[in-house]
Amino acid sequence: MGTIDRALQQIDRNISHWEQRSAIPFEGFLQVLNERPQRVLRNIFQVFYDLVKTTVSEGVDEYPDDPESIHFVNYDCSRLFVEGSDQPFFADRLFANRLVNLVEALKRGAQQNKIYIFEGPHGCGKSTFLNNLLSRFEQFGNTEEGARFEVVWRLDRQALGLREYGTAPGTEDTVEIPCPSHDNPILLIPKAYRRQFLEDLFREDPFRETLFSQKEYDWVFRGEPCTICSSLYQALLERLGSPRAVYRMLYARPYHFNRRLSEGISVFNPGDKPLKQPVLTNEMLQNRINEVLRDSNRVRYVFSRFAKTNNGIYALMDIKSHNTERLIELHNVISEGVHKVEDVEENVNSLFLALMNPEDRANIQDFPSFSDRIEYIKVPYVLDLTTEVEIYRNIFGRHIDGSFLPRVLHNFARVIISSRLSLRSEAMLEWIPDPGKYRLYCDENLQLLKMEIYTGNIPKWLDEEDRKRLTAKRRRRIIAESEAEGAHGFSGRDSIRIFNEFYSAFARKDHLINMGVLHKFFTKAHKELIPYGFLDSLLHMYDYTILQEVKESLYYYNEERISRDIQNYLFAVNFEPGTVEKCRFTGEKLEITEDFFNALETRFLGAEVYRVHRLAFRHDTQREYTADTLTREIMAEGKDITETKLYHALKERYVHNLKEKVLDPFLDNENFRRAIKDYDNKEAFKTYDKRIRGDVTFLMNNLCKNYHYTRQGAKDICIYVVDNDLARKFAA
Repeated sequence: MGTIDRALQQIDRNISHWEQRSAIPFEGFLQVLNERPQRVLRNIFQVFYDLVKTTVSEGVDEYPDDPESIHFVNYDCSRLFVEGSDQPFFADRLFANRLVNLVEALKRGAQQNKIYIFEGPHGCGKSTFLNNLLSRFEQFGNTEEGARFEVVWRLDRQALGLREYGTAPGTEDTVEIPCPSHDNPILLIPKAYRRQFLEDLFREDPFRETLFSQKEYDWVFRGEPCTICSSLYQALLERLGSPRAVYRMLYARPYHFNRRLSEGISVFNPGDKPLKQPVLTNEMLQNRINEVLRDSNRVRYVFSRFAKTNNGIYALMDIKSHNTERLIELHNVISEGVHKVEDVEENVNSLFLALMNPEDRANIQDFPSFSDRIEYIKVPYVLDLTTEVEIYRNIFGRHIDGSFLPRVLHNFARVIISSRLSLRSEAMLEWIPDPGKYRLYCDENLQLLKMEIYTGNIPKWLDEEDRKRLTAKRRRRIIAESEAEGAHGFSGRDSIRIFNEFYSAFARKDHLINMGVLHKFFTKAHKELIPYGFLDSLLHMYDYTILQEVKESLYYYNEERISRDIQNYLFAVNFEPGTVEKCRFTGEKLEITEDFFNALETRFLGAEVYRVHRLAFRHDTQREYTADTLTREIMAEGKDITETKLYHALKERYVHNLKEKVLDPFLDNENFRRAIKDYDNKEAFKTYDKRIRGDVTFLMNNLCKNYHYTRQGAKDICIYVVDNDLARKFAA
């Protein structure tokens, strides 16, 4: 018995005081209200908002200082849809922004007289989304952080004078009557006096201004209790003659959500048949009410199934079969906010949610008056490649990253998503009328660029003019196009099946999956849904990106030498060729000749520049130096030459061209390629020239450190760059 006793004691300790919650008197409720008004005065829409805002992390805007930002941010929804879920739902960036915008609108007050339908194709995960959302809402609503209070009456027989008539032995002293509509106790303050009551209650509280000014609290002043509670209040007031005496029989208890019992959350599947008994009651409780009030007609304890989810969530899983009938039935409920139960009107202030496949819109098209009561929220197939990759990691394990060279796994996701995007984008073409300018690293339909925009990234390969042309208006137009995408192409189930097929065939312990393998796989299979030319464009983009990584990793320069070259050039442009001068900035003696200028201008402009262009560049530099750099920045503002705008512009050009040419010495050097292959073989690697060993070691270390390659991956990618002659390919 000792083991059993310890086990019971442990669970007794673990169950919190909140889980053992009980009703508190109305005055105690007012005390809690006074202490925590923003928690206590919440309707379903405000609680729903609090759920999302407390579980979805604050969004990250990668470009917070961009004046053209549209606040299309990266929200982490894992706590809401993934953690602790048997079947996780992954919200991509587009859907997460839609959801957050929706709940913010609900909180602001645009919350009643609508049903919110989440519409998406088969296999997009909308059922998983709603089930996880409701599960998290149920958990949140049953915690102290998410709780609200509801009315429960305790009619005191003695206070009502029943003891003097001799009640039967064994009869309870009180009759407990729960409010089936889950009314907030504050609604039992008569509407005509409620504003003044709350002014008195919050006279010294800063919350007072919020309560009386913000639309989200309109319900506090406009709401009315259910007919059962209002009838009880009136009957008791006539018997007792004092509102305060009535309130002594009014209690508040936490609103307990239970989806399985349809308390606060009711979910209907299309196959669920309608209730045979649309009107609900409790005959035993009705008899007790009649006995206490001595009037069988005064308070009728009748209600509908809508009362069970009043101030809760009423959800329809797919609009078909019996759920079509339920949706039509909601028309009057949503329009008027009331439901007729026999001859009694019942208040209905619930959050109505539904799921729908696009083809099922036909089921409600005969009710045009209903259209303005419906708000559609798209749940498409994933269009954000980072989320698509996260799905693969969740299903197959995070270890899959170790089987791919960097970027290749994300490129698999890009191929899948390409099938889900529209082939032609008016918004993208209005922004970039000539997609051919980016043909080396983007497809002709600009899908690869659009995918980056959908993930919140603005690629660095965009030229400065197009970057400036990406205004907030254009960006909103691009994001808005997502509303019409993601309803076709590879479904979520298809992508998982295809990834499993691909990974099972090509994942090897001794060889990383590269871009060539991916390209061949999709060229041979599943290409019917992939836009023509997309795979080649994806390969071009990959080649360009890894070439930049290798160049950046191989590139190092003598900062001091570059600085001296730029200072010498800025001094020399003020003299004609054929002179010898001492530079005022570096102190070096300069023989200023055409060869001197050619050597430096090649580093600023590249080798393939005509003489006329070099002379124009020299002239423009000299003019800017004398007109602004020397007179304003150096002489007037006291800046050092290295702090000037012109100096930094020349340095940027110098460094850019150094990087562009960094591979030139190695392109035809077979020893360089062999040294890369022998990098992990200490004895073989020692046989190479010291300069080559240093360059290869520097390259490998930077690829691993800066771009997260493994040692094997760094070797593979370098061989790929050299063997495919990528430096010459992109120099053309």
